[in-house]
Amino acid sequence: MAAGLRYGLGVVEDGVTALPEDPLLADAAKAFDQMRQWAWIVDSRWQLVFISEELRATFGYDPPLPTAFLGEAWLSALLSSPFGSNTVVQASEIAAGVGGLMLTDIGPASVRAQVDPRLRDAVESQSPVDIETFSYTFTGAGVTGFQVRASSMTIRLRDAHGRLAGTAIVSKPAIGDRTLATLAMHSDPDHLARMQQVGRAARRPAAILFADLEGSSSLARRLPTASYFRLARRLVRAADHHVIAAGGLVGRHVGDGLAAFFLAETAGSESAAARACLDAARGFRRAVADIAHRSDLEATDVIVRMGLHWGATLYVGNITTEGRAEVTALGDEVNQAARIEASATGGRTLVAKDLVERLSPDDAAALGIDTAHLTFTTIGELATATAKAQRDAPTIAVCEI
Repeated sequence: MAAGLRYGLGVVEDGVTALPEDPLLADAAKAFDQMRQWAWIVDSRWQLVFISEELRATFGYDPPLPTAFLGEAWLSALLSSPFGSNTVVQASEIAAGVGGLMLTDIGPASVRAQVDPRLRDAVESQSPVDIETFSYTFTGAGVTGFQVRASSMTIRLRDAHGRLAGTAIVSKPAIGDRTLATLAMHSDPDHLARMQQVGRAARRPAAILFADLEGSSSLARRLPTASYFRLARRLVRAADHHVIAAGGLVGRHVGDGLAAFFLAETAGSESAAARACLDAARGFRRAVADIAHRSDLEATDVIVRMGLHWGATLYVGNITTEGRAEVTALGDEVNQAARIEASATGGRTLVAKDLVERLSPDDAAALGIDTAHLTFTTIGELATATAKAQRDAPTIAVCEI
């Protein structure tokens, strides 16, 4: 068999995903992958013949297939997975959940021969059952490292003549679909995927965008609290929208300010990342005037300053806790970007020379920027430079775009 890309069950050859040989099981496998569902499929002898792409990608579980379900190789792969039910105790919960069906399908002798000794008691303590659907819950370590509960359902897969072709074991986080739908409605799938890409913190070159509402304290005192909250919410939503649309990662929101990062590895090149950062800043800038109008304010009341910089050695990662998930970055350039932004008073966008010079001629032309005729000024020379900017970033060269 020629080498191919890893996918779901195993191998993609010539663009076709390898599926179970049984047509009924193959159809079920395609449906689960299309639904992006956590799913295992075993045949009538309880040989694992399919792992959905979503399950494999979530938990890093990818044993060679086919393999005996609950067998030694199955358990070894599970225990070596970075996430999921990767302890014997947790695997025993799965074994207990399906044990009754296994005993019915292959009998006690085959169960004893197939199942890893560490899981036999969990299976053999069950009573044989033969029902079309069966649900249970089990515990696993999620991608955040926290323990999570998952719900599973076994579905018997039979042909038109009632022949048992196999069993699908379908799982989901043990929270309601209403909660999942609420999270999905307010999240962008591509942004969530980019957040997963930085699940492991590492050095990542990136463009940096800082933005903040100028004079926010006086505006907050002047406006009713509810009106100011609506204004802040509109600004944050608009900023996040333009960052995400440009392919960036939304960073931390602090008060009325925000940070965003545009990684070279996800944009495709350093030039593409720099262009995306500038695109997002321009998109957000255009949105600010409309937000002021919708908030019954003058354009001069809603002044947003922005600072754009390049981080060649940023350390970028995703910090997830029980209460939130956010992307953050560490490095001198992050601090410098904040100082550039603080110096961009009057609603200006100040862009560091390091970022501008990442632009290829084609990307610069697409942005309408003539890089050959830009004039740069160091932060230390700006009349608007703050004391912190004078201290931390006086030699950073910037221009207004």
